[in-house]
Amino acid sequence: MSAPAVRGRLQWSVVVPILAVVVLVFAWQRHDHWTILAVVAAVLIGAVLSAVHHAEVVAHRVGEPFGSLILAIAVTVIEVGLIVMLMTSGGDSTSTYARDTVFAAVMITLNGIVGLSLMVGALKHGLVSFNAAGTGSAVATVIALAGLTLVLPRFTTSAQGPQYSTSQLAFAAVASLALYVAFLFTQTVRHRDFFLPVTSDEHGRMTGLVDLDEDGHADPPSAGEAGLSLALLLVSLISVVGLAKVLSPTIESTVKSLGFPYAVVGVVIALLVLAPESIAAVRNASRDRVQTSLNLAYGSAMASIGLTIPALAVAMIWLTGPLELGLEPTQIVLLVISVFVTGLTVVQGRVYALQGFVHLVLLAAFLFLSMQP
Repeated sequence: MSAPAVRGRLQWSVVVPILAVVVLVFAWQRHDHWTILAVVAAVLIGAVLSAVHHAEVVAHRVGEPFGSLILAIAVTVIEVGLIVMLMTSGGDSTSTYARDTVFAAVMITLNGIVGLSLMVGALKHGLVSFNAAGTGSAVATVIALAGLTLVLPRFTTSAQGPQYSTSQLAFAAVASLALYVAFLFTQTVRHRDFFLPVTSDEHGRMTGLVDLDEDGHADPPSAGEAGLSLALLLVSLISVVGLAKVLSPTIESTVKSLGFPYAVVGVVIALLVLAPESIAAVRNASRDRVQTSLNLAYGSAMASIGLTIPALAVAMIWLTGPLELGLEPTQIVLLVISVFVTGLTVVQGRVYALQGFVHLVLLAAFLFLSMQP
């Protein structure tokens, strides 16, 4: 790549996050006019693309699986802030907002990011391979987290309604954080090789790990460039969430005017917040690095639960009103089907396009039933 091209790409990736912050500050209290909302939407898209670029720069510097973790954790930490921010705004539906947003994030990652990545990778490269052992442990952790935090509250009796009592919520928070930390230790320290991109033969069978030093890509960025990208990544992500918050009243009024349930707002916000990870996962799949795509997807699902629930447990000390975490019966059925299909997808360590299509159909079912329960 030529020097002018590098400077051009660097220029837009630096300008857009700064512009997004400026627009966010200006529009925070002045977002009633449609022209301002149109500018916010356009800058939001630019901030998403900027976040993807800087996440890839940082990932190239630190390597896998740490690169995937940086984006997953950063997005989820800011997602927690958005949930708490909207819960403090009051309203009749705030008690289920955390549940709807977290469940939407889980379904989008399990079926949307995974399905799109598998389909793109398989259509471009035929059969695609990944490490079934590492991916299977990630799926098992997601299942345990979802069961503890989203399914069990529907069946407990210590508190009225689909919610945990104070002690039960504390236990779920500690258990969630412990599961997440244990997986991070496994992924980054104990068994790191199980989460690295793999090579495969013409039949899609895994043959070894990708040689990250001989992959034909540019040399890793310097520490200074990576540090700048990390800072701009955080700025971009904060801007994404902030601009999504600015657009949320318009989204809420549109949802209400269309007669959709309030849960749809959580779905839309989750789609916006997860856009950087979705784009990054698809781009990795197109490069035949489906393992990295799956790391992003399942890591995001784990972070969405393992960080959000403990944070909400602490936030409930000063937040008023109930916190309903238990899923509705239709949501539980969708989760069970998604878990079963996910297990069949990862068990062999190689897939073709049909598996990706199946996951995308499940995502479509989730989106449709969110609008028409």
